[in-house]
Amino acid sequence: MGRRDDQDEDRDDGIPEIAINGDLTDSDAGLEDRLLDVPPGEECILYFDSPGGPPYTALSLMSLIKLRGLRATGVVTGECSSAALWPFAACQRRLVTAYSALLFHPMEWESGEHIKVAEAAEWARHFRSLEHTMDELLAETFGMSIDLLREWSNPGRYVTGMEMAEAGLAELVELQPLGILHPPQSSKKRR
Repeated sequence: MGRRDDQDEDRDDGIPEIAINGDLTDSDAGLEDRLLDVPPGEECILYFDSPGGPPYTALSLMSLIKLRGLRATGVVTGECSSAALWPFAACQRRLVTAYSALLFHPMEWESGEHIKVAEAAEWARHFRSLEHTMDELLAETFGMSIDLLREWSNPGRYVTGMEMAEAGLAELVELQPLGILHPPQSSKKRR
């Protein structure tokens, strides 16, 4: 989650812009802090270029957006894959370009820790349940059928921005200035 040198200062119209880039584990606490800086019920724009990260981090980001009623616009500027799909799905408005790439795949989990057999068995039980409920949650949040999600996820597939738009899950935009990012012409002083 990169920060600009100016510390992601809010735009002139007061709508915070937040970049979600890189692996979600890089600076997830900083990203959560940025979302908490947005007042409940207010607008923000989230820019996605992330290969994903841990499922619980994704769930936390999505929960912050939903529970705080943020009116988030998500813009996929590059890749929005794996766990990054959850906060993108939580956005009220989702924008993609023809060049956007979104990887849907079954949840993966690995542990770099040494754990006992009993704990591993409990983790495997929990993981089976978590995978099923997270798939249902993602499909519901996107407003897509669970069948389409499973088709895209198994064995795993990159979905283009065009395909997301055709499925009705996002709006396809051109690579040109977005109206939401610029004040209306009538509000500017003319010389």
